[in-house]
Amino acid sequence: MTDFMETMGRSVLFRGLPAEELARLERISEPRRYGKGAVLFREGDDGAGFYVVSSGQVKVFKTSFDGREQILHILGPGDPLGEVPVFAGQTFPASAQALAESLLYFFPRPKLAQLYRDNPSLAMNMLAVLSRRLREFTVLIENLSLKEIPQRLATYLLHQHAQKPVSSRVKLAVTKGVLANILGASQETLSRVLGKLGQEGVIEVQGKEITILDWDRLKELAGGEISL
Repeated sequence: MTDFMETMGRSVLFRGLPAEELARLERISEPRRYGKGAVLFREGDDGAGFYVVSSGQVKVFKTSFDGREQILHILGPGDPLGEVPVFAGQTFPASAQALAESLLYFFPRPKLAQLYRDNPSLAMNMLAVLSRRLREFTVLIENLSLKEIPQRLATYLLHQHAQKPVSSRVKLAVTKGVLANILGASQETLSRVLGKLGQEGVIEVQGKEITILDWDRLKELAGGEISL
C-alpha cells in the first residue's frame, strides 16, 4: 500500500472510500514537504486548494492586529486543512505553519471540483468534516469569551480524551507553550492551573501525559459548576 493510500485510509474525509475513488484522488494530488517552521499559507492568500497531512504536525492560527497569535487547530496525520475555500472559492481564512518536518498532499481546487462533480460522495464527506469544524469553532469561541482558564483547560482535556477514550490518560500532542496559546493563557497561568488541579487530586501531570483522576470534578469544572 502506498503512503498516499495509507494517509487517505485514516483521513476523516476519505476513510472508507473504494480503492478506485482513492486512485482518482491520488492522480490529482501533489505531495509537498515542509521543514519545521515553514509557512504553508497565510490568511488572505488565494485558496488554491486544500491539504491532507501525511506525517508531521501543522498549526492553523490567526494573528491579531497587535501581533498576538491564537491557535485554532493542531493537525496531524490524516487531518485536512484549508478545505473551506474549496467550496467558497475564496481566500484562506487563517494561516498554517509546520510545527515539525511534515509531508502533506495538496489537492488543487479546479481538479478537485471536477472530481466532486463526478463523485458526489466525496463532497458529502467534506461537508461532514466542515460541519464538525464549525462545532469545534463554536466551542473555541465559547471557551475564549465566556470561560475562565481552569474551565478552558478542563474542557480541552475532556475533548482530547473523547478523541481516544481508551484510558484515563491524555497525551498532549503539543508543548505546554502551544497549549497555553490554544487556551488563550500565559504559560505561567497554565502552569499554576495544572499545579492547582494536581494538588486537588483532579489530575496527575507527568511530562506530556495528564492522567484524569477525578472525572466528576473535572466535568463540573468544565461546566462552570465549581471553580478553583
